[in-house]
Amino acid sequence: MVDRGGSFVAVRRISQGLERNYGHHSNSAEVVAGSAAWIGKGLSCVCVQTRESDARPSFDLTPIQEVCLQKLQRRVEVAYDGSNPEHQESLRALWDVSFPEEELHGLISEQWKEMGWQGKDPSTDFRGGGFISLENLLFFARTYPESFEDLLRKREGNRALWEYPFAVAGVNITFMLIQMLDLEAVKPRTMMGAVFCKLLSANELAFDILYCITFKVMDQQWLDMHASYMDFNTVMKSTRRHLERELLIEEIRRIEDMPSYSLLH
Repeated sequence: MVDRGGSFVAVRRISQGLERNYGHHSNSAEVVAGSAAWIGKGLSCVCVQTRESDARPSFDLTPIQEVCLQKLQRRVEVAYDGSNPEHQESLRALWDVSFPEEELHGLISEQWKEMGWQGKDPSTDFRGGGFISLENLLFFARTYPESFEDLLRKREGNRALWEYPFAVAGVNITFMLIQMLDLEAVKPRTMMGAVFCKLLSANELAFDILYCITFKVMDQQWLDMHASYMDFNTVMKSTRRHLERELLIEEIRRIEDMPSYSLLH
């Protein structure tokens, strides 16, 4: 997962942003393009770092933990394929659950920019997170619809003039979690990865739930720091540190035990 260049999309807050009223567009937000890439490059200083702990021997796993980790790793390895009918259907499903009152004109459409994709073809944005990043967004929308809507439409807090693009931020979160939890290693090489494997064996949806928690934490950090889109890297670093502290709390036995789980509606 490396930077492949490109551009980001920033959303300028004029009033309340991406509001919908049964199918017609509000004029309260405008989408503009920037010159820097968010996916990959946007997280390079957060995720792609060499740690002394990476040189330590890998942690042993129980058979159940190993099976759960391997199942998740198989998901991580799947790249988004725009020609795959399953992937196409998942993308359509994401639109339908996000904007149920508005018909999608096509998998390539200017409409996607209003969700916070970089262009009219979302498939180009999945390079940093793969198909699992789409699965994460869809899981969030279906499992915690109120929290998903709050973030999509930027409903909470005193928002910045230039807001982070929702969908691209979501892909970056998937990318960050894969790096933080060292999911591309055969076995955990860090305490963080080992702790997560225990949570994963208790609930196979732990990664998907952690994704939703992370999105809410990131948005809370964004608001607390009065951030604008140029501060995205700083916010992501703070979000990662926050997650690491919570995951290492001794009393955490399930992903639902994390204090920030309470942020989800």
